Amino acid sequence: MKTNEVLQKDVQDAIKWEPLLSAAEIGVIAKNGMITLSGIVDTYAEKLEAEDAAKKVGGVKAVVEEIKVNPYNSGKKNDTEIATEVLNALKWSWKIPNDKVQVKVEDGWVTLDGELNWNYQKEAANEAATNLVDVKWVKNNIILKSETSASVEKEDIEQAFKRNWSLDNKNIIVKVSNNKVTLNGIVYSTYQKEEAGRIAWKAPGVLAVDNELIIDSQDIIV
Repeated sequence: MKTNEVLQKDVQDAIKWEPLLSAAEIGVIAKNGMITLSGIVDTYAEKLEAEDAAKKVGGVKAVVEEIKVNPYNSGKKNDTEIATEVLNALKWSWKIPNDKVQVKVEDGWVTLDGELNWNYQKEAANEAATNLVDVKWVKNNIILKSETSASVEKEDIEQAFKRNWSLDNKNIIVKVSNNKVTLNGIVYSTYQKEEAGRIAWKAPGVLAVDNELIIDSQDIIV
């Protein structure tokens, strides 16, 4: 059983363990399983990396992310140059169909629009923009449009959960309505909740996943 102090130390260590974040000054506050992250980092990628590192720590039920991005070379690239870099990054990614994503940049803030067929393509577009140094934030407005009109198969998702070693599929209830998947039940970590969501998104025809899984950590905070 972890106290707030122990959980805080575990999250701090997890963040420092990531090579991308080893030199970053990130504040961590822990209270009853909720982690608040603060500080300033050089890139948007570092901001996301800190959040991911915190979510994977046992006992973490929620992460409040207040980290700000202040690019170390701010001012060297204008929005036009950043937009060009984002477009090139999208073009170089084999996962993203050409000319399907539109890019808008304002003061280093990137907005992605367009239509794609798969969520992994949407995530790839987000990652392509995220990994650029001068990007301060990414807003992903890409809409998913299925290539097939068939409904999602509930049994296929349940079987995928059963194959995954990290999930207790008996505690996850899958509901399907046309192209929307809803997940209910109990998992034991933020990682399990997000993993279940990732698996559901992989089913052919899925256009939306409503992840309502509740985190009931076995590593209780006292």
